[in-house]
Amino acid sequence: MPHRNLEFGATPAAPGLAAPGLAAPGLAAPGLSALGLAALGLLALTVLWPALGDAHVNPWPEPQPRHSVPAADAALTLRPCRHGSAYCGYLERPLDPLRHVPGSIAIYVEYYPHSAPGKAVGTLVATEGGPGYPATESRDDYLALFRPLMSQRDVVIMDNRGTGRSGAIDCHALQTAERWTVEGVAACGESLGSKAALYGTAYAADDLAAILNALHVNKVNLYGDSYGTYFEQVFVSRHPELVQNVVLDGAYPLTGPDYAWYPTYAPAMRDKFNVSCARSAACAALPGSSLDHIRPALESLRQAPFAATGTDVDGVERHFEAGPSALATVMFSAAPAAITTAETDAASRAFAAGDRLPLLRLMAETAAAVDSRDASANPRAWSAGLAAAVMCGDPPQIFDMQLSPDARRADRDRVLDARRRDHPDTYAPFTIDEYRGMPLDYSFLDECVGWPVAPADHPAGTSSANAVYPDVPALVISGELDDITTPADGAAVAAAFPHGVQVRIANSFHVNALPRARSNCAARIVRHFIATGATGPTACAATVPPLRLVAQFATHYAEVSPATPLPGNSADPAALRIAAAAVATAGDVLARAKVNSSGHGVGLRGGTFRITEKGEVMQVTLNGVRWAADLAVSGSMQRSAGRNGRVRAEFTLEDAPGPGRSIGRVRLSWRDGNDPTRVEIEGQVGKTVLRARGVNPGR
Repeated sequence: MPHRNLEFGATPAAPGLAAPGLAAPGLAAPGLSALGLAALGLLALTVLWPALGDAHVNPWPEPQPRHSVPAADAALTLRPCRHGSAYCGYLERPLDPLRHVPGSIAIYVEYYPHSAPGKAVGTLVATEGGPGYPATESRDDYLALFRPLMSQRDVVIMDNRGTGRSGAIDCHALQTAERWTVEGVAACGESLGSKAALYGTAYAADDLAAILNALHVNKVNLYGDSYGTYFEQVFVSRHPELVQNVVLDGAYPLTGPDYAWYPTYAPAMRDKFNVSCARSAACAALPGSSLDHIRPALESLRQAPFAATGTDVDGVERHFEAGPSALATVMFSAAPAAITTAETDAASRAFAAGDRLPLLRLMAETAAAVDSRDASANPRAWSAGLAAAVMCGDPPQIFDMQLSPDARRADRDRVLDARRRDHPDTYAPFTIDEYRGMPLDYSFLDECVGWPVAPADHPAGTSSANAVYPDVPALVISGELDDITTPADGAAVAAAFPHGVQVRIANSFHVNALPRARSNCAARIVRHFIATGATGPTACAATVPPLRLVAQFATHYAEVSPATPLPGNSADPAALRIAAAAVATAGDVLARAKVNSSGHGVGLRGGTFRITEKGEVMQVTLNGVRWAADLAVSGSMQRSAGRNGRVRAEFTLEDAPGPGRSIGRVRLSWRDGNDPTRVEIEGQVGKTVLRARGVNPGR
């Protein structure tokens, strides 16, 4: 089960819809379960409206017409959010549908009415990945997807129980831990006590059903991404009468053969690297597959793991053990997806040749990217406790969750021994134990061994037990290169629906209908499906261009293939190599600037860069950045908005290291993203005129 929405993993949270310290009513204890439909309307609503209004952030670029407050049951009183185009409220629910645990929880919801006159033709619902993320933190992404449909359709976004403003669980030690431990997860569960079994997906699905019924909504178009697809499957099996059609973006099944071992992960990971290499000219020209290129670095790390230091995308120095499990985390986690896929092959080849920096940097960047916490470790932005509660309550485990923790450990050791013997290549090229060395919330196998035993009337895994998939139109979107919710998993989900259809988006990663995907193809397909219930044209799914892999990491610019001279060029091959190294420097920095959250970073071999936003233009200022050790690049580059934004750069070039001497100036221009155009290079190196074309450095 995915732990987080990795395609958007480094995306800064939307400015706090909840002001610091604003709590949902009745949440002195961590938020817990929901009742089914029979409990609807039993408890009254209480809302802190002034704080809600002051804290809400307008997701719309222009004013929207104000609507009257939508009709709803008395238990759900909605009031306008600050911008006036949305309404916010809470529905208070019992903690425990079986009433063994007393108390209640207030479930937070946002309602966006359609903008055209007349009655809405439908209601759109979006549900978030994770688990642990609140859906309202991704409202801008969901509204961007839905906006072309919103003139005639309302939108509902709910924070699942235990997340965001729906009583976010705060297991403080686990929430603030840089790396999870079995003991930390177990302690979180113990701290929740009798509430630990009440956070499951089934109860969250019942919360949504209660909200929809309170809003008098008969049918919804349901969209979910990553873990949201798991939520959707639970919802449609429990409340099929409320579903018109369902879109599952980055889907994986509720259960399946060998499920607890996640057997599709490693084949998808291998395909991600091998397919990307085969479609990249420089990589494909090398003997063997991408895994063959990476294997020497893996063997070196196995023979001599070492204490290492690397710098992440935010310029933070991180300390870790450089060993097989660190490389496994880079390759399995896809965090950041484009960077790890584009650079691991070349970085591994460099490592095997003695240049450790590129691969150590990837390890440091991945260590940061797989940490789901925001800078303040705020459980409202992502709840570690909720993530653990769902992971340990819903999916199958390799051990029996009805055993005591001590007995579970013995059960785990027994099945691990059998797996090592019978299926040692489950996670090839990594061993089972190298895979287990990844963070617990990515390897999954050991995470829940100490979690409290669920009561008999709240057994683990109830979400997937005897699920019945209704005969509703279902569209599964899968990224061809997604090794988190794999294409094979997506196919299994599509097959579970009587009329399920899977569309695979070529050369794409995890979650593809939201704005930061590699193309807008999936978004167009999803909107057509929501509006019509039919898949419609899907030819664009095969046309997303391949990822551009980094051809090499060079310690000196003399090792770089020269840029291609154009008419009017008088620069010699050495100068053309300098130009190509400057282009590689720009691409290396820009790839990190796009996932940076601190506003500054450091170059691969030295120097710094700073990021500022000017309207929709991102400006990156470089100060002596060294991608190659002997070339320092300073100056600025601007990237315009959009997937294929225009990049323009003006740089001065100096010999490095040391104070250096100026050796030239260059101007670069290219289209970033999927655009195949080359980089146009103009300038001067020494006393010669430079006119050349370089390889597009986009990731």
